[in-house]
Amino acid sequence: MALADLIAQNSVLPALKANSKKQLLQELASKASEVTGLPEREIFDVILQRERLGSTGVGNGIAIPHGKLPTLERIVGIFARLDQPVNFEALDDQPVDLVFLLLAPEGAGADHLKALSRIARVLRDSEMVAKLRATDDAASLYAFLSQAQSSNAA
Repeated sequence: MALADLIAQNSVLPALKANSKKQLLQELASKASEVTGLPEREIFDVILQRERLGSTGVGNGIAIPHGKLPTLERIVGIFARLDQPVNFEALDDQPVDLVFLLLAPEGAGADHLKALSRIARVLRDSEMVAKLRATDDAASLYAFLSQAQSSNAA
């Protein structure tokens, strides 16, 4: 599964401003609402509910919040590079500055897990993470993420 299948160029937020985890999740829900046409509140509630099970802050300043929505038609990703890192209650207690929101249809099953795995693999690549942190240009961020699947195809 390629990241280009999950994310569109208009789904990249190059310098998102948020002061807290909750505000960050609200901003992501707002963008996801624009992309999917689903109600922002419904998206926010689903990702907040998932966060209550345990933080999706995976360490090294990276978070991969995710959730399933019954009315969503396809898997959708939103990538955000934060203007300033925020406390995300991550596994390593480090603030988060790179976030990849993944939303999947209720019945996505294995595809949802494959997409999460793919995102995690790309964001574990220290060179990729350095590139993502070094630019605040949406087109460049999208290009880096799009290139990731061709060089690391899985």
